[in-house]
Amino acid sequence: MFKKFTNACVNIVQKYLPDAFIFCIILTILVFIVAMPVTGMNPIQVANSWGSKIWDLLGFSMQMALVLVLGTALATAPLVKRAINAAAGVPKTPSSAIVFITVVSMIACWLNWGFGLVVGAILAKEIARKVKGVDYRLLIASAYSGFVVWHAGFSGSIPLQLASYNDKINEQTAGAITESIPTSQTIFSVWNIIIVVAIIVVIAFINSKMHPAPEDTVTVDPKLLADPEAVETKATTPAEKLENSPVLSLITAILAIVYLIYNFASTGNFNLSLNIVNLIFLTLGIIFHGTPISYVRAITDAAKNAGGIILQFPFYAGIMGIMTAAGPNGHSLAGAISDFFVNISNQTTFPLFTFLSAGIVNFFVPSGGGQWVVQAPIVMPAGNSLGVSPAVSAMAIAWGDAWTNMLQPFWALPALGIAGLGARDIMGYCAIVLIVTGVIIGCGFLFLVPFLA
Repeated sequence: MFKKFTNACVNIVQKYLPDAFIFCIILTILVFIVAMPVTGMNPIQVANSWGSKIWDLLGFSMQMALVLVLGTALATAPLVKRAINAAAGVPKTPSSAIVFITVVSMIACWLNWGFGLVVGAILAKEIARKVKGVDYRLLIASAYSGFVVWHAGFSGSIPLQLASYNDKINEQTAGAITESIPTSQTIFSVWNIIIVVAIIVVIAFINSKMHPAPEDTVTVDPKLLADPEAVETKATTPAEKLENSPVLSLITAILAIVYLIYNFASTGNFNLSLNIVNLIFLTLGIIFHGTPISYVRAITDAAKNAGGIILQFPFYAGIMGIMTAAGPNGHSLAGAISDFFVNISNQTTFPLFTFLSAGIVNFFVPSGGGQWVVQAPIVMPAGNSLGVSPAVSAMAIAWGDAWTNMLQPFWALPALGIAGLGARDIMGYCAIVLIVTGVIIGCGFLFLVPFLA
């Protein structure tokens, strides 16, 4: 029965889910139409809210493109390739391969989401080369499924913001939060850890059980997944000697290492922001490739997969602009969704309904920081008035933001770029992950939080 349901989901997605860019256009049209009656804006005003925000994610787009390019280039370095190859040799059967990549990806994403996205996809690609009979689509979907726990982990933007209280937090929450909320009440709370562990265990099992029968399995010729061999040429001219000079690479790497040590020492913590993760990838890539020209070639080759990010992220910025724009009636579309769930909640159901509303908003505002700005002024004061802990209210938003990433191609683009797949190839499996994790997280908020928070 489960295999039939899984196959049905995969087939439906394969038939009806368009390319990720087409999905993005459909979302744009949908929010454009719905925003007018909800906010009271006319078509010109909605178009202005879209166009005025379309370039707001340029910095973030570059960060995400670098996550993909730098991570891929690092993975092609000889020493790193050998390490990945050794790790990929751990699982021996298709089922154990799916379990292994799910657990590794979940733990990596919980530690740092940018690191987890890249490492999971690269490791999955290498496993596909070594384990015969493993379904490549499910393997990449399992690697991406680890992303569902990111906002409950070390790099979760909402709990980290709350732990570093400032006047901006007070403003964002409409005065609902007046002091810092330590991570012991959010990331490291007993109930949050239980939810994370339950998801890792259950999803590893579910993913393995989704593996198709041999006749339905989609495999890839290992030769097609092989990275291009490094080109070695003898340096004869002064310019070529500079290009092949390991000294230049070493000097650059030392500069970056000095900065990283100073940054961690001066801040007093090991906060891996996206910029720091990218700098670490850049530094290690320069070191392990040995010469500047070798790294240039690796970056040039890796950059070919960044097209989806470059094309689609501006459109999502425009969608966010429409979702967050307040019309003449003072309401925004994202705010209206949050208001609806707040109005039907009581003290017990509030965390669950906040989680669900955040999941819906995340389809259109796929950014943890952006979602917090939209929902915090509504959710946090409402939670306080119902007697719900601010830590619980905030984590309900965080979990909702991470949850529906399983059906939102926005965050899958780096993994898909590394794997050479399209969104429709993995989203059928991710839909099952969405359903199962939704039940686990929902039960956690409904039954665990009242007793453990």
